[in-house]
Amino acid sequence: MLVLTSNLVLILLINLVASRLAFGADWAGVDERVVEHFAEKAGRPAWEPFINPSGDILLFAFLLAGTVGGFIAGYYWRDLFSAKDRNKAKQG
Repeated sequence: MLVLTSNLVLILLINLVASRLAFGADWAGVDERVVEHFAEKAGRPAWEPFINPSGDILLFAFLLAGTVGGFIAGYYWRDLFSAKDRNKAKQG
């Protein structure tokens, strides 16, 4: 188990270093890479969004919300999806 964990950590570190070397420190967000690109192709200027966070902070917020929702659903998994518990509650 320890060997597997150390191998996974080593692979993760290699990927992080390789991506940093390949792409540099300036990672553009979705707005810069995708939205502005297609706006320029269409001949229109890219407009300023209503909520203007820097980088991919919105993606990080969705990641956190999904994680919290996953932990809550996992905690109440038996209450949500267990047929045995529902039958016991009806009989009792």
